[in-house]
Amino acid sequence: MSARQPGKHAFIFIFVTVLIDMIGFGLIIPVMPDLIGELTGLESNQAVVLGAWLMSSYAAMQFFFAPIVGGLSDRFGRKRVLLAALAGFTIDYMIMGFAPHFWLLLVGRILAGIFGASYSTANAYIADITPPAERAGRFGMIGAAFGIGFILGPAIGGFLGDAFGPRAPFFAAAALAGVNFVYGLFVLPESLKPENRRKFDIRRANPFGSLWHMRKHPAVLIMMGSVFLMLLGHAVYPAIWTYYSEFKFGWDAAERGLSLMAVGISSAVVQGGLTRILVPKLGEWRAITLSLILGSIGYLGFGLATEGWMVYAVIAFGALGGIGQPALQGVMSRIVPPNAQGELQGAMTALQSLSMIIGPLTMSRVFAHFSEEGSAVTFAGAPFAMASILTLIALAIALGARKHDPGPEAGDDPDHVMDTATPPGIAKAD
Repeated sequence: MSARQPGKHAFIFIFVTVLIDMIGFGLIIPVMPDLIGELTGLESNQAVVLGAWLMSSYAAMQFFFAPIVGGLSDRFGRKRVLLAALAGFTIDYMIMGFAPHFWLLLVGRILAGIFGASYSTANAYIADITPPAERAGRFGMIGAAFGIGFILGPAIGGFLGDAFGPRAPFFAAAALAGVNFVYGLFVLPESLKPENRRKFDIRRANPFGSLWHMRKHPAVLIMMGSVFLMLLGHAVYPAIWTYYSEFKFGWDAAERGLSLMAVGISSAVVQGGLTRILVPKLGEWRAITLSLILGSIGYLGFGLATEGWMVYAVIAFGALGGIGQPALQGVMSRIVPPNAQGELQGAMTALQSLSMIIGPLTMSRVFAHFSEEGSAVTFAGAPFAMASILTLIALAIALGARKHDPGPEAGDDPDHVMDTATPPGIAKAD
C-alpha cells in the first residue's frame, strides 16, 4: 500500500504548528519578569539581566541545532522530527511551569531553543509539498503565522498571568503543543519521498557546515548573506522598540502593546495575503528589490518620527518590506535539490538565530550610546538608521546574486521553474 500523500491538512498542520510555537513563545513574555522575581527575589531592573540570559540561550541553541534538526529531517523524514519537537515542547513547558529554581528555567529555555529549531523542518515540509512557483506565497503564510502568534501570545499570556499567576501561561503553552502533537500524529502524512532521503552527516549538520555546503550553490550563498543582513536590521524591533517608544514618545505599556499589535497585524496581512499576490505579479527579483527599498525607508521613518501618530503611518508603509524574505526563500528553494531542502532551511534558521544573538546586543548598545545625555551626537533613532543601512546593503548583495543564478530571468516569470542543476564548474550536491 502506498503512503498517504500530503493534502490540504498537511499545510494547515504546518501553519498551526508554527502558530502554536509563536503563541507559546509569546505567552510567556509578559510573565517572565514576575517568574524570575518569584524564583530569585530580584526586582525587575535586576531580573532583566537574567532574562537576557534566557533569550540568548534560546537563540544560541537554535543557531547550533537548526541544521542538525534539518539534516535529521532529510534522513528520517519531516513528520518524525516535527512530532518529536511538539512532544518536547509539551514536556519542556511543563518543566518551566513547575520550575522551583532559576537554573531549571534556564534549562527549559535551552531545551525550547533545541525544539524550536524544528522551524527549519516546517519550511522543508512546505518545499516538499508545494510547486516551486507557489513557494514564496506559502513561505509568506508561515511568516504570517509568526505575526499572528506574536499578536495573540502576549495578550493571552498577560491575561492568564494576571488571573492565575505567572506559571499559568507555561501550562497553557504545554496544552497547545500537546493538542497539536495528537493532531499531527493522526493527520500529518510524510512529505519526503524515500528516494530523496540522504544519510545524516554531522560535518554538514552544523551551522557552519551547512553554510559551507551551500558554496556549491553560489546564488544561494549570496542570498543567504543578504537575508542575514535583513534579519540583523529587523532585530532592532525586539531590541529597543519598547524602550525607544517610551523614551521618545512617552508611551505607557498599553500604547506600546497597541503599536506592537499593529506591527503584527500588518505583517500578517502582508506576508499571509499580499505576498501571494504581489510576488507572482512582480516576479521574485522585482519583489525583492521593491520590498527592501520600502523596508529601508520604513526604518528611517521610525527613526525620524517626531510624534507618536507618525509611527502608525510608517507601520502601514514599511510592512510592505515583508515580501522580500519569502521571495528570496522561494528562489533559493528552487535552486537547491530536493534532498537538501532540509539542510537549506536549517541553515536559514541558523542565520535567523545568529541574528537574534548578535542583533539585539548591537542595537541596544547603539541606542544606549546615542540616547545618552552628553553624547557627542544625540539621536535616539540611530539604531533604525543602522537597520536602514543594513537593508540597503542586503539589497545590493541580493541583486549581485543574479549573475550567479542559473536562470537569472526566472524570478521575473512566476510560471518558470528554475533548473536545479548547479552552475558550470561547481560540484553537484551529494
